[in-house]
Amino acid sequence: MHIFTDLISEVLRLSPASVSNTLELLDEGCTIPFIARYRKERTNGLNEVQIAAIQEQYERLKELSKRKETILKNIEAQGALTDELRARITQSWNATELEDIYLPYRPKRRTRAQIAREQGLEPLAELIWKQREADPLGCAARFVNENVADAEAAIKGAQDILAERMSEDERARNQLRRLFERTAQITSKVIKTKKDEDGAAKFRDYFDWQEPLKRCSGNRLLAMRRGENEGFLRVSISVDDDEAIDRLVSLFVRGRGACQDLVEEALEDAYDRLLAPSVENEFAASSKEKADEEAIEVFVKNLRQLLLQAPLGQKRTLAIDPGIRTGCKVVVLDALGQLLHHEVVFPFGSSSSGERAVSRIRTLAQDFNIQAIAVGNGTGGRDMSDLLKRFLRLPDVKLFEVSEDGASIYSASEIARKEFPNEDVTVRGAVSIGRRLMDPLAELVKIDPKSIGVGQYQHDVDQSKLRKSLEQTVQFCVNTVGVDVNTASEPLLTYVSGLGPALARNIIMWRNEHGAFKSREELKKVPRLSGKTFTQCAGFLRITNAENPLDGTAVHPESYPIVQQMAADERCTIADLIHDATKRRDIDLKRYLTPTIGLPTLQDIMSELEKPGRDPRGEAQTFEFDERVREIRDLVPGMILPGIVTNITKFGAFVDVGVHQDGLVHVSQLCNHFVKDPSEVVSLRQHVRVKVTDVDISRKRISLTMKFKED
Repeated sequence: MHIFTDLISEVLRLSPASVSNTLELLDEGCTIPFIARYRKERTNGLNEVQIAAIQEQYERLKELSKRKETILKNIEAQGALTDELRARITQSWNATELEDIYLPYRPKRRTRAQIAREQGLEPLAELIWKQREADPLGCAARFVNENVADAEAAIKGAQDILAERMSEDERARNQLRRLFERTAQITSKVIKTKKDEDGAAKFRDYFDWQEPLKRCSGNRLLAMRRGENEGFLRVSISVDDDEAIDRLVSLFVRGRGACQDLVEEALEDAYDRLLAPSVENEFAASSKEKADEEAIEVFVKNLRQLLLQAPLGQKRTLAIDPGIRTGCKVVVLDALGQLLHHEVVFPFGSSSSGERAVSRIRTLAQDFNIQAIAVGNGTGGRDMSDLLKRFLRLPDVKLFEVSEDGASIYSASEIARKEFPNEDVTVRGAVSIGRRLMDPLAELVKIDPKSIGVGQYQHDVDQSKLRKSLEQTVQFCVNTVGVDVNTASEPLLTYVSGLGPALARNIIMWRNEHGAFKSREELKKVPRLSGKTFTQCAGFLRITNAENPLDGTAVHPESYPIVQQMAADERCTIADLIHDATKRRDIDLKRYLTPTIGLPTLQDIMSELEKPGRDPRGEAQTFEFDERVREIRDLVPGMILPGIVTNITKFGAFVDVGVHQDGLVHVSQLCNHFVKDPSEVVSLRQHVRVKVTDVDISRKRISLTMKFKED
């Protein structure tokens, strides 16, 4: 059993056996996608989210273990490490508790208390602390020296020592934390000198705002913190000071008297100067961390849905990047996304220019036997689509509007320059639009996920956590779909389980030198692709039309002998098993159980034989906006319109209805029952119908609802 099993099992409420085996697999270097897909027997069927959570807890505990070693070493160096203290530190796995234990021993800058100790005032502080002396001022006179002017100065120094002692007391800190947890208020005020500056208006809702911290949603907290970071707001977290001090007095002050009064004064100073700011900082950090997690969770869900959009597939595609002044860049792509031709058309000049431009596009579509047209949804996109619908007259060619989010980022990237060194950014952008229609996942992996246009406050949250979560999400999506090793780009291969940039580059170089891979076994010839790496990646790499049909499926090579035995028992070939459902129905899976291969793996094998190499993403669908609306001023409350979900947040979903400004369907307007998470009701790029409830043209705000019935 792994040393961290019980701790992780308790936190995540997972079985100890599943956690222990997962930790062992992670220690062996297995990736999350590989464990989730091919080691179900060992994990008891844990999914990639649960495995990622185990990994996160594991890394946290390892870091905490290192911190404990540092704390023990530092306290021991001070000669203050008792057996009791060692036991407390060793047994604690709570980061806050550990830091509280360490606080009195932690090296400090030269504090007021430290100066008082140097002046020899610690004995006076102890005398006052015992709260028995009737005349502490008289006692203080004995401590006057060249560094202490008089008895009052001695008392003040002693109180500084007591203030620091009380601020480092675990009971006091926990008492104050409990009060913050229950009653803390978050307050936001505008900085008056900044109120009328450019950029302040977007924080207008928080110019004078207060609410209980525990009820403050993540998006509101991040909005306030952004306003604070940009210098427009002053944000604070506080509790009732009188109640806080009363609670602390009960911990430290015993009875009434001169010493008690001095202890209480020191306590008030400790609260104002040390305790309250420290605990406020803790809650500022913890509330920000919680808001970050909430925002990252939304971002991850949106990114996953975006990456797993239905692809058009390998179709000959003409893509258009619209432009009003500079013309529309037109590119022609073959079924594999290779650039065949590009030119510029100018449809937005005179009244006849639109028809001439479409005529040229029609000629290109016929010459290259085009099967689909992708039009970017940026400026001029709607107008270009309208012209094509009016004049193209090619009923077998489907028309799609494609999101341009991130296309400009790709077109100027190093990846794009490598792919198209002789083309300018406009050609690269148009190619990206076409390829995004053909295979959204394969194209979007080339773009920084933060630039794709999903989620909120991506620049405000913890960047390392965001980057790790997004990378895990991209990896999950790539491995869920699988990758054709003979057509995949280097960025796409990078995310395959066990590979990474260097091996992805080696695979491309081997492919360029030797031609297409004919079998998965040939992957072992790639430089630096070890047997261990082969085990991690092989099941996710597909080879279509291979001699062994299993090479084009998600069946892992380690399971090939099982399928071969199944075919032998049925007296047929593996290809026969794939194409003949009756032969598959005759198979008794229990006959193929082994100590390491259980029913989950066998059932996965049968699913793959039924639909070998299937794509889980469905098929791309066409969409048309309502012809009545083009600008926000065209919207009227009561209108029912088609729309596309462009972003999902905790408070609702944003929908594009074709007026250059997304409208908001608040979470309360998504459906007739209570909705905790909007992503349970809608998905990114989903085609929906919405009703306009309010339009604020001056603030460019559109309110929509999905709670209506059409006649």
